Amino acid sequence: MEMWLLVGLIVLLMVLRQPVLVLLGCAALFVYSVFNDGRPEYAVYDIWFAVNQEVLLAIPLFVLAGAVMSKGSIAERIIDLMREVTRPVPGGLALAAVLSCAGFAAISGSAAVTLLAVGGIMYKALTEAGYSKSFSIGMLCSGGVLGIIIPPSIPLILYGYITQTSIAKLFLAGIGPALVMIAVFAVYAFVLNVRRREGGWRITGFVRALGRAAFAIPIPVVILGGIYGGIFTVTEAAAVAVILAVAVEVVLHRDLSLADLKAVTVESGKLLGSLYPVLAFAFSLNVFLTAEGVPQALVAELNEMISGRTEFLLLANILLLGVGMVIDVGSATLVLAPLLQPLAEAQGVDPVHFGIIMIVNLGIGYLTPPLGLNLIVAMAAFKESFWTVTKAVLPFIVLMLGALMVIAFVPEIALYFVNG
Repeated sequence: MEMWLLVGLIVLLMVLRQPVLVLLGCAALFVYSVFNDGRPEYAVYDIWFAVNQEVLLAIPLFVLAGAVMSKGSIAERIIDLMREVTRPVPGGLALAAVLSCAGFAAISGSAAVTLLAVGGIMYKALTEAGYSKSFSIGMLCSGGVLGIIIPPSIPLILYGYITQTSIAKLFLAGIGPALVMIAVFAVYAFVLNVRRREGGWRITGFVRALGRAAFAIPIPVVILGGIYGGIFTVTEAAAVAVILAVAVEVVLHRDLSLADLKAVTVESGKLLGSLYPVLAFAFSLNVFLTAEGVPQALVAELNEMISGRTEFLLLANILLLGVGMVIDVGSATLVLAPLLQPLAEAQGVDPVHFGIIMIVNLGIGYLTPPLGLNLIVAMAAFKESFWTVTKAVLPFIVLMLGALMVIAFVPEIALYFVNG
């Protein structure tokens, strides 16, 4: 009876279009009040335990570092360098857009920040160079998704935290799939613009752009090299990222004032204010369900229904693609990862590999209506209608689905750097 009341409560809140925070909060308080002798105060203990974790400090620090760099000139300097590198290649400017997204993603960890930082500069450059509006929007929106696949990725931190999977291994595992996505976008840009050339190689232009980006290039090297080299933890790496971002933008480039830095910090705080309550309720609910044996029972039940690894991966991909269309990647990760990851392990899927599969799936949700975050961001950034932006990303969704199937069914792509 209690279980049906819980299901009814969740359905009612969904019908009333309540946010994920309200849904999770009500569900957590309900199960703590009704089940296990009715001790709602335990929810408070678990919520405190959820947020009292050092690794969670990495999220606001990486968000702040990305915000500082997007407000400064690091993105512009990376773009200038990529444009010089790709000048001799047909469709070089489109390729530069992809590589710029990848380069900025390696220091931001966010899809929306990557899209805004790179798209704010490259959209005008692409359209003025003769690239179609539709292609330009689609390329930049999909390139922005690299922000949650290339380390340091905030959703990968959430997945690692909620499932107790090594975040350092997840970061390593994101490299191979990111390279696959970059290659797919690059080939598409080349084929579609094979007759379009930006010009020949300019050694002076390259040297100038390299000099302007000299302080930006070492940032991802220091951050990721420090993590993989065992020099500092993910949280310490995030702190280093903030220090480097502030040092470069405020002291060296002098593109941000202390007043600008204060404003960026406040904006980042507001963004995180909506994430942490969701995380706290999701973790407390996960602790309760695990203690009650719900994930274990679910695994046992579904294992009898699923005939093997291939069937599981197909069903999981369909589910995650559907969820990504209506729930943001952070909330979906916090809710679904603790339930699906044990089932994936039971079917022989490496937990690190499954984490990448999950984030790539949900990343595609950034491009799918009705709630695709990158679609909404692109509408505001490029001053286009929702329908125009949606049509522009359709070919890229097909490309990303193809890349997803390769990533899902060829685990070596994700695990090569982990096991190597």
